[in-house]
Order: sequence, then structure tokens, then C-alpha cells
Amino acid sequence: MSNQAQASEAFDALGDPMRRRILECLRDGPCPVGEVAQRLPIGRPAVSKHLRVLEGAGLVEHATKGTRNLYALAPDGLAGVQQWLVGTWGDVLTSFARYVEAEES
Repeated sequence: MSNQAQASEAFDALGDPMRRRILECLRDGPCPVGEVAQRLPIGRPAVSKHLRVLEGAGLVEHATKGTRNLYALAPDGLAGVQQWLVGTWGDVLTSFARYVEAEES
């Protein structure tokens, strides 16, 4: 998957405030679905659905430990988003520099 496609899929997944909160819950380390659900105002089935979307976007990973599914942030999950932001910001700064140079002339 290209960086742009990865970033697009990640942004789509992050468009939901609950999914952003789930990522915040996983900052402290891997958690089972039930523990994530305890921290949020939604039930376990809804958390599971959100985690599947986040996993599909490459933002989280899961590992099975016995009977528990532990979810964790994917190490490079936000790399595509970061690259998109850096590229976009670079383009904005270049455009601004051109504008300033044109105004000074």
C-alpha cells in the first residue's frame, strides 16, 4: 500500500472521535478489549468493531494470549500520516516563501 493510500485510510479511521480515544487508551501499552471498553462510554462489541477498523487501517495490532486478544498501537501505524503532514506542511511553507518573495519584489 502506498504512503498516500495508508495515510488516507488512517485519516478515515481517525475521523471518528471514539477511535481516537481508543488509540489514546492504547498509548500505555497492550490492552484486552474489555479493559479498553471499561475506559469508554461504549460497550465491548462497539469497541471490537472500532478496533477492527483501526487494525484494517494499520493503526493497531493484536496478538492472542490464551483466550485474550490484546490490542496495541502498531509501531509504524502513524508513519503514513506523519509523512503526509510533513509533505503538506512543506508545500505550504514553500508557497508562503514564494508569496513573500513576490511581495518583496
